Amino acid sequence: MLENLGKELELNGWLHGIRGSNKFQFLTFRSSGQLIQVIADKEILGDEVFKMVKSLTQETSLSIKGLIVANEKANFGWEMHLKEIKIVSPSTDYPITPKEHGTDFLFSHRHLWLRSKKQLAILRIRSELSFQIRNFFHEKRYTNIDTPILTGSVGESAGTLFSTEYFDLGKAYLAQTGQLYLETAIFAHEKVYCFGPTFRAEKSKTRRHLTEFWMLEAETAFMENEQNILFQDEFVRTVVRRTVEACKLDLDILERDTNHLLNQVEKSFQVIDYKQAIEILQAAQFSIEWGDDINAEGENILTEKIGGALFVKNYPRAIKAFYMKQNPDDPRTVLCADLIAPDGVGEIIGGSEREVDYDKLVERIYEEGLPVESYSWYLDLRKYGSVPHSGWGLGLERLVAWVCGLPHVRECIPFPRMMYRIFP
Repeated sequence: MLENLGKELELNGWLHGIRGSNKFQFLTFRSSGQLIQVIADKEILGDEVFKMVKSLTQETSLSIKGLIVANEKANFGWEMHLKEIKIVSPSTDYPITPKEHGTDFLFSHRHLWLRSKKQLAILRIRSELSFQIRNFFHEKRYTNIDTPILTGSVGESAGTLFSTEYFDLGKAYLAQTGQLYLETAIFAHEKVYCFGPTFRAEKSKTRRHLTEFWMLEAETAFMENEQNILFQDEFVRTVVRRTVEACKLDLDILERDTNHLLNQVEKSFQVIDYKQAIEILQAAQFSIEWGDDINAEGENILTEKIGGALFVKNYPRAIKAFYMKQNPDDPRTVLCADLIAPDGVGEIIGGSEREVDYDKLVERIYEEGLPVESYSWYLDLRKYGSVPHSGWGLGLERLVAWVCGLPHVRECIPFPRMMYRIFP
């Protein structure tokens, strides 16, 4: 817009806020998701128009015209000096006023709350992250594969599935992951990813859980677990750095310390073994034994002790998904890794090398109590030209929470779905 300094422009949008005196009114005008300062001068507009401007109410839609003038203190280094204004549609008794509102009230009015300053910033950052994710994989020459939302196969845990009757074919499920289908595509394209909504019917009310969220998943042929960890490390540090550089104004609105965030992704993340993680937690007087999963509190302790994000690799086989490759050096464990982010965000990536042994896969499917016949197509992949391969999945909302410095993932998606909320 700086190229338009000294020019007259016409903008369409909404009145976000207004303040002023009997000579000047300062309008905060929202156009294309950005908040613009507009100066209304009584001498320029005349008494009648200026009086109309003073009476405008929050969220009235407007068409305005004015001169673009430099102002270093304004958001973008410029402001508009108003010359003409037209009301498109009035707004009466807008419920979200510039005062404190309770969380439940705000989420019940989420369709309107999205217009507020911080929510505008959060969703712009989410949009930039989504772009940088796709851009990263485009640069790496990965092929985007759109995996199905409705499926007859379980990817993670049968106890966290949303089910529906599927015509005469019995039950179908909302996908927990696109991974199993993504694996089929590596035999055609070698390097693939998917990026879309996934669903978990977990009865969890924690600040890190949603029942519907967006997940980025990648699968790569001829890649082992250690290479997979390095790939995840490069990916996260790249997309976070690029997003911070592109969204400094929005992160300032959220009062996020961008220097601290950039320092966290400057160097590769530390990698520790699950056994080391248990020893660190036990030394911190945290109650945990080898074989237990590491909960949110344990993850917080680890990031504090390490001083930032870290990978924990080679978890016990019994607490991980059936498709993870058994560790040849310790058959009790699998070749996997979780990336744990600091600031209470917790696990943002889960990845592993995939099991290529047909018999071991069948054994694990039985152990999980899953119907083997539903996985016949997946097992075929181990019969026709199987190769070592690895993959991982990243929850977008948790990454947004980390970048934005937000305490709860419910603000990281336009319309959060939780076990106690499906409105609006």
